Parts: sequence; structure tokens; C-alpha cells
Amino acid sequence: MKERETFASRLGFVLISAGCAIGLGNVWRFPHIVGQYGGAAFVVIYIMFLLIMGLPIMSMEFSVGRASRKSITMSFQELEPKGTKWHWYGWFGMAGNYLLMMFYTTIAGWLLLYFFKVASGQFEGMTTAQVSEAFTAMQTQDVGIQLLFMALVVVLGMVVCSRGLKNGVEKANKAMMLCLLALLVVLAVRALSLPGAVEGLKFYLVPNFHNLMYDADGKFRLFEAIYAAMGQSFFTLSLGIGAMAIFGSYIGKERRLFGECINIGVLDTFVAVCSGLIIFPACFAFGVNPGQGPGLVFVTLPNVFREMPGGRLWGSLFFLFMTFAALSTVIAVFQNIIQYALDLWGWELKKSVLVNGILLILLSVPCVLGLTDWSGFTVAGKNIMDLEDFIVSNNLLPLGSVVYLLFCVSRYGWGWDNFIQEANAGKGLKFPVCKAVRFYLTFILPLIILGIFIQGYWSMIVG
Repeated sequence: MKERETFASRLGFVLISAGCAIGLGNVWRFPHIVGQYGGAAFVVIYIMFLLIMGLPIMSMEFSVGRASRKSITMSFQELEPKGTKWHWYGWFGMAGNYLLMMFYTTIAGWLLLYFFKVASGQFEGMTTAQVSEAFTAMQTQDVGIQLLFMALVVVLGMVVCSRGLKNGVEKANKAMMLCLLALLVVLAVRALSLPGAVEGLKFYLVPNFHNLMYDADGKFRLFEAIYAAMGQSFFTLSLGIGAMAIFGSYIGKERRLFGECINIGVLDTFVAVCSGLIIFPACFAFGVNPGQGPGLVFVTLPNVFREMPGGRLWGSLFFLFMTFAALSTVIAVFQNIIQYALDLWGWELKKSVLVNGILLILLSVPCVLGLTDWSGFTVAGKNIMDLEDFIVSNNLLPLGSVVYLLFCVSRYGWGWDNFIQEANAGKGLKFPVCKAVRFYLTFILPLIILGIFIQGYWSMIVG
């Protein structure tokens, strides 16, 4: 059997793992959900849940990957007690990777397209309404251009992965992440220098618990805000479908895993928080609502950049930053998809890249058509993109995380002692092993995650 590749450096592991976590959840969803729930007070709650929910499960995913040296389809089979069926989840987890990419590549294509649109000055001279109409037309009418940019994203990701872990995925991700961080700082400095930006900064960084507890109409919403913070802290790390476990399979035992998880969590949170330092000062400077939902990126911000001196340059840099964030996730998940065929069937790298590249393009077509020619097709009021997102975000991620959690704490799975031994191998910060932590992870955290799962359906039913 061919020897498994490993990362060239610890930095490569941290950056590519962070790149998988850093994506649209950080730079698209996080700012608008912070705006929706009142600013800084929401950020405080979000970070608390990130610490008590996200980091322990990330440690478990990395431990399963490192101990098995396999992707999700084989890792449970490698570690599970004889006669148990934990490996059945591997197929659902891998399906989650495909489903995630079936709509994620479409949105990444939009970002790449908007980079070219803004850079070429297509929004200059437009009114606010015309910018909004342009986005609606692109979503609902421009089938060809959406298919083209979706396919371009898939091809770019597969070309990177075709060069292998060290020479392709690790090098490309290092370059993109470093560029992303540099662009983040430059854009934040520019946004903070705008007249009126201070009010946006106050909204974002000064906690106002009244805004957290009550909406603009005075309606009490604290529990809704807490649920949103729990969901965002949990989903931002892409846990539960083996997207993190695969990178654990490429690293040695020189470092303890909990400390690495903290590094990744800090980097992920830094990008999310700094995205707000770009968006909120800019929105307040030009008097627009920062809590407008996903349209914030494709409608509100192009209008902000249109009004800003040097807006074409700053807008181009912003959408380049967004594209890097999306592509870092795409490449990381592609690597998981490609590796599973290498582990399961012993395929050559080029064969796995070619087959999966063609398959992902074909599987992503319904998402584009669901916004255009098939827009009349809905399930429970959701179009194809929203349905795919709901299956992944509200089903496979939380349920998959419970599987990893129980697998690592239960004597019927891999077990607590094996998990702790793997997680704490090497140097660095130890995973806490006290009885209180074990009780919390065994009995309380699974219930919290199942609560998130149930709340997702409750929100869908009651609207």
C-alpha cells in the first residue's frame, strides 16, 4: 500500500484546517447574524459556545483521523470494537461532503464572478435598486454564467488537489490564507478610516445586552439569540462530516491536539470578528442596515463600495478576500472527497481527481437550476440550494458531531481512554481529563447538540 502523505509543516496543518473552517460562515453569515442580534453582546455569547462546544468535538475528529490514518469512510471501521456498526455513519458523512459542495461551489462561483464585476466597474453609475436587480437577475436568469463559474471553481479546486497534499493543497492553502489575512487587515483599516465608522465600531464592539434581548420592535428574543449563537459557533467549524478528521490523518504525534484546536479556533474567530470590522463601520458610514441577511454581501456592500472613494479597488479586494475564504473551504473538502476513494478503493490520485471533478460538476447543476429553470420545485418551501444547505447544516453536521462525540466517550465505541491517549500524545496543551469534563461531554453536550438539531426543524415548521 502506498505510504500516506503528511503535512510538510505544523503551520501547514493549522492553516489548512483553519481554511476548512474559515468560509462563508465567517465572512458572510457571521457579520449579518451579529447585526441581526444586536452586535457585541452576541459575539461574547458566540465565543463562549465556541469554547465549550466546538473545540472538544474538533479534538475528537482530529483524534479519530490521526489514530486511524484514514478518511471518514474507513476511520470508524479501523477503530471501532468488533461487531459494532459505527462505520455505517461514514457513508452519511461522505454524502455530507458531496452535498456541501453541491451548493457551496455555486456560491463560491458568485463571489468569483462578483470580483470580476466589481473590478471591471460594472456597478459604477448604477442606482441602489439597479444593483439589487443585477443580483436578482444573476441568481434567477443567468443560468450559463452561473454554471460557468461553478465549474471554474470545481476545476480550480481539483487542479490544486491533483498536485497532492504537500505540493498542491498545503502550498495553495498557505498562500490563500496568508493573502486572506493580509487583505483582511488592509480592508479593516480602510473601513475604520471612513467618516462615521466609529458608530459602527461601537455597535460591534461595545456590548449592549438590551439589543441582544429585544429586537427593534421591543419583542423579547434572548433564547432565539442564544440558539443562533450556539448554532453559529458549532457550524462555523464544519464539524461532523469528517472534514476535519481527514487532516488529523496527515499529522504526526509530535503535538497534542487540543492546543492545535485552540490555534485553529482563534484563527477562525479572528477572521470572523475582523470581517465585522470591515462590514459594520462601512455600513454605518453610509447609513445602511448591517443585519439584512445574505444580501448584505451581494447587494448592500456593492452599493457601499460604489459610494466609497476608490470603491472599485476596495470592492475588488473585498470580493477577492471572500473568494479566497470560499476556495480554502472548497479545496479542503475536495481533499477529503478525493482521499476517500484512495482509501476505499485504492485509486490513483489522478483518477480520483478526474472522476470526482466530473461528478461534482454534474451534482452541482441542480443547485443552479433550482434558482432558475427549476425554481418552481420546492420541498417544505425550500428551493434546491436551501434544501441542500438544510440537510447538511441542520442534519448531518449536528448528528455527525454526536456520532463522533459518543464514539469517543462511550465504551461501546472507541472509548474515552483511547481518545485521551491519542489527543494528549506529544507536546502542548492537554485535553482536560477531569470527571466533570467527562460527564459534560458524555451526558450534557450530546443533549445540547440534539437541541440544536430539533430547533432547526422547529424553526422550519413555525417559520
